[in-house]
Amino acid sequence: MAKPILYGSEMSPAVRAVFLTAAAIDLDYEFKEINVQTGENKSEEFLKKNPQHTIPTLEDNGKIIWDSHAIITFLVGKYAKDDSLYPKDLYTKAVVDQRLHFESSVLSIKIRAVTNALKQDNPEATQQSKEALYEVYGFLEKFLANGPCMVGNSLTVADFSILSSLSSVNLIVPVDAAKFPKLAEWLGRMEKLPFYSKANGIGLKKVAQFIEKLKAAIADKK
Repeated sequence: MAKPILYGSEMSPAVRAVFLTAAAIDLDYEFKEINVQTGENKSEEFLKKNPQHTIPTLEDNGKIIWDSHAIITFLVGKYAKDDSLYPKDLYTKAVVDQRLHFESSVLSIKIRAVTNALKQDNPEATQQSKEALYEVYGFLEKFLANGPCMVGNSLTVADFSILSSLSSVNLIVPVDAAKFPKLAEWLGRMEKLPFYSKANGIGLKKVAQFIEKLKAAIADKK
């Protein structure tokens, strides 16, 4: 059987969520970098695989899946040695799903608002988007009320999905340990995972470099 092929970019939080999951289940796969900036994701070849031209996109035994949440749950279901990262227990699975939907429909949306405000050099919009993000941090803090992980006491794909996004926006709007102690502690604990550096850290450094270049470019215009 051929190795699964993952198409994406290391800078993408969604792609890094897949990296984290793949590392956790010790998956042997091939990674193909897709340069979104040059429109490689809109090439005829890629559009045949994913007409939405989004990353990450997974090719597994000739079958195509896109959206990080769909990919990480699929990988655990097919390749993991057990169901701990995406439990079969209906209630626990539902809570994991809720966290995944929260990441895609709440956290990611607020992150996009912050980054857009930064790119536009709009102080008022930046402040408003930061305040909205603090509310999201508050929700995440409450998610951690019942255990050290996003869903109770055990690590799940929900942790990986939220980690890849939160670690990215943390570069712009840091998690205040005084206001969000559980969330700050969780973030620090996730950074100590043995596969964190390779699966998330490398791409995160590229994001940090991009942010610094963006800030420098904005400053030059003033």
